[in-house]
Amino acid sequence: MKAARSSVVSKKGTPWGTIIAVVAIVALAASVVTYYMVASAPKREQKTREEAAAAFAPSQQDPDPSKRINGVVTTKYEGSVHVTAAERVAYDKTPPYGGPHDQAWAACNGVVYPNAVRNENMVHGLEHGAVWIAYNPQQVTGEQLDLLKVRVEGKPYTVMSPYPNLDKPISLQSWGHQLKLDSASDERIDQFIAALRTNPYGAYPERDATCDAQIEPGEFNPAPPGPDAKPMDYKGTAGTQQDGQPGAGQPSQPPASQPSAPATK
Repeated sequence: MKAARSSVVSKKGTPWGTIIAVVAIVALAASVVTYYMVASAPKREQKTREEAAAAFAPSQQDPDPSKRINGVVTTKYEGSVHVTAAERVAYDKTPPYGGPHDQAWAACNGVVYPNAVRNENMVHGLEHGAVWIAYNPQQVTGEQLDLLKVRVEGKPYTVMSPYPNLDKPISLQSWGHQLKLDSASDERIDQFIAALRTNPYGAYPERDATCDAQIEPGEFNPAPPGPDAKPMDYKGTAGTQQDGQPGAGQPSQPPASQPSAPATK
């Protein structure tokens, strides 16, 4: 009888199936945790960068902290001067950061445009208090591009687009301000945004204006402006609505379609 009982016990053996199932579940759980840790790392790192740049937030005592950022250049521009969708402006800076612009603005509410966008639409967003990150698509790719995207995606009054043949890898614009940089790791990117995005003491002309757009912006034109381009001291095209007038900011051409989120990830 004892021999029979021993035989029965030995037949049960090790429960390999259960062990394998448990190991698989543990491995799956670990991989899920690892995935989310890796996926959330860029956002955690960006939060750290923003916290470090908080010292550049504007105040009544320090209304333009961008003056403390090495490399920022400034130009005084008048706002509220519009052109039509068929007209170009002979901008005095590349990329432009002020001056006459289309009466319709490009969406600047955390949008990452995959393609270059018409200058005249982008400048209008700056007039609303947005920061525009432009980059040379031949020089900024891979991890460097991802580092720029995390500064923009889902961020209010922030927009990003490639800018062909840009003379520096990266150029940041707000109304009347510009900063050109070589690396997406540069802490001055976050300082510029903290100092100038919807700065309540800033010089951008159109306060409390939305960054939601009603049309898809025009395509970037790489050709130099022709002799019919509007000069920087242009007073506005007849028939366009100037800021502060009824209908200001409406499309100067029939809207194509309501823009879906053109952001890329």
